[in-house]
Amino acid sequence: MAVDRDHVLRTAAALLTRKSTATMDEVAKSAGISRATLHRHFAGRDALVRALESLGIAECEAALDAARLEEGSAADAVRRLVREIEPAAGLLSFLYTENQLFEGEEQNEGWARTDARISALFRRGQRDGEFRIDLTPAWLTEALFGLLASGAWMVQSGKGAPKDFHHMIVELLLGGALRREES
Repeated sequence: MAVDRDHVLRTAAALLTRKSTATMDEVAKSAGISRATLHRHFAGRDALVRALESLGIAECEAALDAARLEEGSAADAVRRLVREIEPAAGLLSFLYTENQLFEGEEQNEGWARTDARISALFRRGQRDGEFRIDLTPAWLTEALFGLLASGAWMVQSGKGAPKDFHHMIVELLLGGALRREES
């Protein structure tokens, strides 16, 4: 029987976003396969996390493309981005806490591409007078990732309603990032 790798990854992502300490046995069980089969596809937890990282980056890049960041105002592009990335927020929340993904020379260059695109959006918003210039684009990018991770956790833990995810993140980010008219 052929194992559907995408199914295994998405099942692992769903489990690990709810329980980041899940064992490989638990991952295998949730995917409906044996631990030995899981191990044939992913030599260990690190290999599984790296595969999930690739999935997360691909989903981020697809969301960035779908959000059409270059169109309209930067604030509207941020709103579209949050809407597009919402389905992947749980996976990103898990990945955001996996420190080994962001340390050393083995960092996946996909994160740098994602950061560059989002930073460019915030830079455009600053240049066009929409966003505050005292907050760097890198800071705003990390704030967005942090809010996405927090929002996903709120929804998964039942402390926040899924319908509020987009509104809460966009309002908090843009409410703090929008340039205020000086009086």
